[in-house]
Amino acid sequence: MTLLGRFTVVPDGTVTTPQGFRAGGLHCGLKKTERYDLGAIVCDVPAAVAAVYTLNAFQAAPLLVTQESVAAGGKLQAMLVNSGNANACTGEQGLADAREMRAALARQLGLAENLVGVTSTGVIGELLPMPKVLSGIEALPEKVHAEGGDDFCQAILTTDLVKKVACVRVNVGGREVHVAGAAKGSGMIHPNMATMLGFVTTDANISSEHLQQLLSAATDSTFNMITVDGDTSTNDMVVVMASGLAGGDALTPDHPDWEAFAVAFGYVSEHLAKMIARDGEGATKLIEVNVLGAASRDAARAIAKTVIGSSLVKTACFGADANWGRIIAAVGRAGQPVQTETVDVQLGDIMVLSQSRPVKFDEDRAEEYLKGDFVQINVNLHMGNSSATAWGCDLTYDYVRINAAYRT
Repeated sequence: MTLLGRFTVVPDGTVTTPQGFRAGGLHCGLKKTERYDLGAIVCDVPAAVAAVYTLNAFQAAPLLVTQESVAAGGKLQAMLVNSGNANACTGEQGLADAREMRAALARQLGLAENLVGVTSTGVIGELLPMPKVLSGIEALPEKVHAEGGDDFCQAILTTDLVKKVACVRVNVGGREVHVAGAAKGSGMIHPNMATMLGFVTTDANISSEHLQQLLSAATDSTFNMITVDGDTSTNDMVVVMASGLAGGDALTPDHPDWEAFAVAFGYVSEHLAKMIARDGEGATKLIEVNVLGAASRDAARAIAKTVIGSSLVKTACFGADANWGRIIAAVGRAGQPVQTETVDVQLGDIMVLSQSRPVKFDEDRAEEYLKGDFVQINVNLHMGNSSATAWGCDLTYDYVRINAAYRT
């Protein structure tokens, strides 16, 4: 366990570490291999809930159904997820299938339908093979247990190479409170709200209203600051469930430990976001872009996301080419105010541009730095006091190979 300021990282923690949560997964036949493709998180009690959804105009059917459930009472007790099929752009039949999935899990768990959320990920435009899905849902309750967090992580993966999980413990009012998360995402990552799919659990005593406030703020600086390929999916969603079983006074912005809890929550969100960026399809390295000295926070965010999303910057990092011209070009096209005589650019601690003029630097040292699995690009505009950070990955030959054969 690692102490980071006000919270402690729990290295072996999962979404079932917070009190009241169980999870699990199984293979129901949506994937051609025997990898798990159906999973669920279940809470012992109706949990306070908050969620953010894709801004893509073509929202997938499961997102619409989950929004129905959340709107019905502001509580969820179970989240059902399948991988291998997105159930997106599937019309009325897709919507009916998502509702049938919700109803089926509710029956199996003895819950009201509005306490169940549904989400899917995978190929767009194909109807779900419902006999396989319903058979899997029938078997799922036996697979859901307190040690099932890892199985759940496996069930939500598509082209991901690694599972993505984070867990921390924080003191709130003298009580141990946990925040844990699991996510999937590797391609079609350029969120306008969140990531491909993210699930956060906590045993904090907090209302849905304040949970939504916290999630929206954390999303703004973490999930919304990553990109892999510039595509925003039809199925992006992050959902948070709070069991309240840690007890104590309700967490509100007036609580003395609100800030500590918010920092812990933000850490989980950032950790998951960076893992998604690092696991981009075909990626070999995580890239971090820090923009400093901007005139406003919005300007810093826009510039950071433009640089991290540049295909030319991404390919230069892949090729270990210290081509700072690609970076400065991205800064200049971000649509934000820039003083063209005052920009500094560094690759790690290697200054390559000072006051918008080239600096003589050791090309061999820069190449060696860019060959590593983490690349930091620092851009100082010298215009103000605002800053922002964005994360992404390099663009490789394998990205094309993976996506050229995604359906096969």
